[in-house]
Amino acid sequence: MSVRRILVEARPLRRRFALSFLLGACAIGAGIGLMSTSGYLISKSALKPPILSLGVAIGLVQFFGVSRAAFRYAERLVSHDAAFRFLRSLRVSFYERLEPLVPGGLGTARSGDLLSRFVADVEAMQFLFLRAVGPPLVALVVCAGAVLAAAIVLPVAAIVLLAGLAAGGLVAAAVTGKAARESGRHEAPARAELASETVEALVAAPELVAFGRVDWELERIDAVDRELGRIGRRHGRVAGLGEALVVLASGLTLVAVLAVAAPAVRAGTIGGVWLGMLALLALSSFEAVRALPIASQQSSAVASAAGRLFELADRPPPVRDPAHPSPIGELGVLRLEDARLRYDERGPWVLDGVSLELRPGRRIALVGPSGAGKTTIANVLVRFQELDGGRATLDGRDLGEYAQDDVRRLVVLSAQDAHLFSTTIRENVRFARPGASDEEIAAALRRAGVWGWVSSLPDGLDTYVGETGDQVSGGQRRRISLARAFLSGAPLLVLDEPTAYLDRNTAEAILDDLLTGADDTGLLVITHDELMLDRFDEVLRLENGRIV
Repeated sequence: MSVRRILVEARPLRRRFALSFLLGACAIGAGIGLMSTSGYLISKSALKPPILSLGVAIGLVQFFGVSRAAFRYAERLVSHDAAFRFLRSLRVSFYERLEPLVPGGLGTARSGDLLSRFVADVEAMQFLFLRAVGPPLVALVVCAGAVLAAAIVLPVAAIVLLAGLAAGGLVAAAVTGKAARESGRHEAPARAELASETVEALVAAPELVAFGRVDWELERIDAVDRELGRIGRRHGRVAGLGEALVVLASGLTLVAVLAVAAPAVRAGTIGGVWLGMLALLALSSFEAVRALPIASQQSSAVASAAGRLFELADRPPPVRDPAHPSPIGELGVLRLEDARLRYDERGPWVLDGVSLELRPGRRIALVGPSGAGKTTIANVLVRFQELDGGRATLDGRDLGEYAQDDVRRLVVLSAQDAHLFSTTIRENVRFARPGASDEEIAAALRRAGVWGWVSSLPDGLDTYVGETGDQVSGGQRRRISLARAFLSGAPLLVLDEPTAYLDRNTAEAILDDLLTGADDTGLLVITHDELMLDRFDEVLRLENGRIV
């Protein structure tokens, strides 16, 4: 089923793939023609006929020799072009399906596993046509042509050739396919496990070194790598078995064709010069079925990878846009009314009857212990998650009536774990408003209390922050993400732990700027640090999903 769905994804490129299959059939057919006419030419030449009588055979040998290389080159060019175009469309398609799942629809998926699915598993799809679907179609066309050519010369030889090709191709494919299906079910999960362990080890390397757990983690990685190696060796043995079966079948078929053709020559049914032609025709025809065992293996691998991709892509997104979104209003009054939410149908309520109102110009502090549900409220306000009960409204209309992007232009969240991209400080801040000037970016950084540090750097705004911001401290990363929120110019800001990783003086300075800044910006500051609470218009304490 998964492979069928992948084939549907490739429908726009069906003409390119069809052309590649045709060129592949022509390349193998030219090879068979080269061998067959060479056999005829050698046999004919041994009789020392007039040279002019060999002209047609000589011309065919030259034609097949040149055309074989030309067809093979064209086939490689077209098939790989189609495969890369297919990969490009798949990457875009699956990324678009992944995007709505973030951040609430991925559950406990590990980052390494996601990386493996959207890199290695998508890469595996290129072999669907190159090695899984293409070779059987090419073999079918070429074998039919070879059997037809043999039937013109000697019908009984054609029957023997057909039986040999069927046995060599189908039996070898069946044997290797059965073994490959078992390995295929374990290879993709093992590869994903190795990617997960490696990614997590790299991310947690400082902690592993600090706690002396490096050897323990390396042993875990090595164990997964050994398992993946065992699966790879099994694949190699299966591939070798398939190749051996095809070679054995080709040899037996050659002997069988000679066994039926030689009596025909003695009986005068066919000329002796056709014996070499039939022998080389039978031998070269197996080039078409030689790829069938590998195709059987690749089919299993592709099916396993496709299943993993669709298992993730088919997850229902936590939030859906309405068919006809309502236009965003101008008031910007955001309310939660008796909001209730839980992550599992049988689990406890994370939010249990929460009500609050955020409007432009109002400053609200939401405090409480870790796990009380503060971040969940932030996710609801920007439509990362939907409520199970109660209402979330914007200007009196349910949030679900608006498009997600429209809501997030009006209500901007600066999350505690906000992501920094592997680019410059300028581009990380400008992500909130792509058309912003350097002066506006500097003003946002100044408001976030980090411009002094940025301006002192040798490269200033052009300083790279590294992968996920690992070249800057936790406090600097937090303030860059705050600057991004400020640059957005949104009338409502939801700031989750804006003073995390900051010293007290810096935290007070940032909060002071927030609370004395533009009067028309609504602020919801989520924090467990009860600092300067007397400066807020309203302070709400959340405990066990309830405002107490």
